[in-house]
Amino acid sequence: MTQPRAAATDVRAETVAVTAGRPAHEPDEPLNTPLHLASTYVAGGALEYGRYGNPSWAAFEEALGALEGGRATSFASGIAAVDAVLELVPTGGLVVAPRHSYTGTVLQLDARVESGRIRVAYVDVTDTAAVAAACEGAALLWFESPTNPALELGDVPALVAGAHAHGALVAIDNTFATPLRQRPIADGADLVVHSATKYLSGHSDVIMGAVVTNDDALAQRLVDRRSLGGAIPSAFEAFLALRGLRTLHVRLDRAERNARDLVERLAGHPALEEVRYPGFGAVISLVVAGGAEGADRFVAAAGLWVHATSLGGVESTLERRRRWAPEADTIPAGLVRLSVGIEHVDDLAADLLQALDAAR
Repeated sequence: MTQPRAAATDVRAETVAVTAGRPAHEPDEPLNTPLHLASTYVAGGALEYGRYGNPSWAAFEEALGALEGGRATSFASGIAAVDAVLELVPTGGLVVAPRHSYTGTVLQLDARVESGRIRVAYVDVTDTAAVAAACEGAALLWFESPTNPALELGDVPALVAGAHAHGALVAIDNTFATPLRQRPIADGADLVVHSATKYLSGHSDVIMGAVVTNDDALAQRLVDRRSLGGAIPSAFEAFLALRGLRTLHVRLDRAERNARDLVERLAGHPALEEVRYPGFGAVISLVVAGGAEGADRFVAAAGLWVHATSLGGVESTLERRRRWAPEADTIPAGLVRLSVGIEHVDDLAADLLQALDAAR
């Protein structure tokens, strides 16, 4: 983990994504931080052993930390990053979380409840007053905005203020928005979590996670959790994640334009009960008429769109979320989450429209 480099105040996020986490500009130095494949280091330095640090991690962490406005700690996966944050909660502590969240997070929470480790209160993240009230006596408010897969939006500054008024830490999963569309630390959040598997790396070839904070004590606790628990990323995946991060703004801009265009083209289609889009980002949720059966026909009829459970890559994917048993029963059975990629929007639209026609 490294401190982010100071950046000029007139440098935009797109420039930070390209320039941060690079070696010093010296003659014959590489332009990019090389891949460091090492388990063992010569004694006497800052690293000592491969479970405690790696220059390839440090370069990615510097870049992400600069984008989010804090210090980043990378992990072996997004769910390992979630685990590290939840381990900050004291035994018996109360966690307030949205009823609609990434299923891996909900499973982590429920497993801790079953073991007596923590207590959980599930809330509607769009009801700011109710969330704030639920935070009385809480150790942590965890939320997503937009939520996965319902795409509900919370009032981030108000939710942070409400939780802090009760002395709770605030952690926000920023995977969908990315630091290019939302910077929760600037709104007062204590911790920002990413599945770097998704938009940050962006090519469906990396499993990795990260947590960012501007609190040095919290940052050290995260590093200690990673070191002791062993949830370290591989050097190669950190190298790939940073390589992907360099083009985040280009990929996200294109995918977001495609998403907005598709929302307009799909509106009012007779095979759809609802089109959900939060107004930014590249995830759309469609509620297909006919429930699970109609949605399954739609997914099966798609050709260009790939049926897959992840998201955030350059390719467009779709998935009926209730095919997973842990998904909340308040998510419509016919909801299909679309991760919009960077293909030509006319081709994406044509494939969706023929698949919707086939679903009727």
